[in-house]
This record gives sequence, C-alpha cells and structure tokens, in this order.
Amino acid sequence: MARKRKIPGVDPAYLEKQKAALLRKNRYVLYFNDSEMAAVDEYCSRFKVHAKAVLFREAIMSKILSELEENHPTLF
Repeated sequence: MARKRKIPGVDPAYLEKQKAALLRKNRYVLYFNDSEMAAVDEYCSRFKVHAKAVLFREAIMSKILSELEENHPTLF
C-alpha cells in the first residue's frame, strides 16, 4: 500500500485574515428612476438573475477596473 504524502495545512490565522479582508462593511445606495428600474427588471427576468446586488456590484466594479487599467499613469 502506498504511503500518503502529508500536505502542509494552511494556517488558520491566515484564513481568518483573508476572510476578514473580503467582508463587505461599506454601504452605497443607488436610486433609479422608473424607466431605469424597468430596464433592470427586464434584464433580470430575461437572463434569470436572482441577486441584483451581485449584478450591480459586478457591473460597477468591471467598469471601474477597466477604466483604471486603460488610464493608468505613464512616465512620459
């Protein structure tokens, strides 16, 4: 029978630190007019989106990160 190799475990303190870093504790409120909300509802029903918060977070962060990447500072 083959001997099992011991895989070194991950430090539990490190895991707790990583978990704490991902905790969302900042709030931001968005207001939509009726036509914007109708568009969001139509999108969610058409593409079977159940969590609107995830949709908004991903859309906003992808826009922000792409803008930052395109407009990074240059030396000259």
